[in-house]
Amino acid sequence: MATTSNTTIRTITPKSATKAIKRAIAKRRPIMLWGPPGIGKSDVVAQIGAEQGREVIDIRLALWDPTDIKGMPYLNEKDGTMNWAPPSELPHDPDSKAIVFLDEIVSAPPAVQAAAYQLILNRRVGKYRLPEGVDIVAAGNREGDRGVTYKMPAPLASRFIHLEMTASNDDWVDWAVNHNVHPDVIGYISFAKQDLFNFDPQSPSRSFACPRTWNFVSDLLWDEDEDVNSLTDLVSGAIGDGLALKFIAHRKLCGKLPKAIDILEGKVTELKNKESKEVSAMYSLTVSLCYELKELANAKTKKWHDYADRYFRFMMDNFPTELVIMGAKVALTNYELDIDPKKLTSFDDFFNKYGKYVFDSND
Repeated sequence: MATTSNTTIRTITPKSATKAIKRAIAKRRPIMLWGPPGIGKSDVVAQIGAEQGREVIDIRLALWDPTDIKGMPYLNEKDGTMNWAPPSELPHDPDSKAIVFLDEIVSAPPAVQAAAYQLILNRRVGKYRLPEGVDIVAAGNREGDRGVTYKMPAPLASRFIHLEMTASNDDWVDWAVNHNVHPDVIGYISFAKQDLFNFDPQSPSRSFACPRTWNFVSDLLWDEDEDVNSLTDLVSGAIGDGLALKFIAHRKLCGKLPKAIDILEGKVTELKNKESKEVSAMYSLTVSLCYELKELANAKTKKWHDYADRYFRFMMDNFPTELVIMGAKVALTNYELDIDPKKLTSFDDFFNKYGKYVFDSND
């Protein structure tokens, strides 16, 4: 729940938002997704489009004039009347199944929002009609989020089902391990959950941590340039000075970890130095092992089950329960790796010790 003045507002996580939007779409109801900047509102809509095989048409009404919605007037020479050519951004194929995504709708001036009334509720404007299979989703920041926003007029607000989304560490980690986010970022956020999102609309800082800016940091880390000063400057510019220093310190610990492939090949069987046993570093190693195991599975190597066997054995011998469960969940649930328990000497031991927790975490 989020509290504004004396009003408590129900908030939902990205996974819950995804389910709710799908349900609203099935009932042909326009939905408005509210939330602070950078938490992944547009990613939720893109994910739904990808899952359902539908085009997502991103329309920024803040860039439109009121007349742009109805279209450009032109003279019909046959009967001498004025007709309107609707904008090309709107879907014109009668068989279209697109999702029209009105992102940052409250950044549009009130006159533009008012012009969108008819399109959103009645699915038409002028003589243009949205194809039957097209659905509408909108999103925007809240008025107190330090962005360019206008108050949504009540007549427009009444045309939407409203949801307010909040950042979720668990949802983000599940998303990140499937989208090649750098292991050091996932490892750090898995350990320091409070640092995923620290936006404060009252803070004068231009940079803040959110799912979007952590993705920026991930992109920087995949660069092979190891200029620490330059990296620190860029990370600070993405997530803020204080948090950047904490994260760079975490990176130094991760640099002392063994390579994931050496563990899976059996060259390393235990963590020996003190730095490797720091919990935040162990989170990063867990993700690195998951990534490496997935790559080996995709390569369809003949030694696949040998690697998987060492994966489970190393985790059980070196990691606390929470990390064993996390690693198993990623391999078995997120990646759905084709593991035959009968070919793993470590699996019975793993199942007896951790099976209940892994299955409970998937409920």
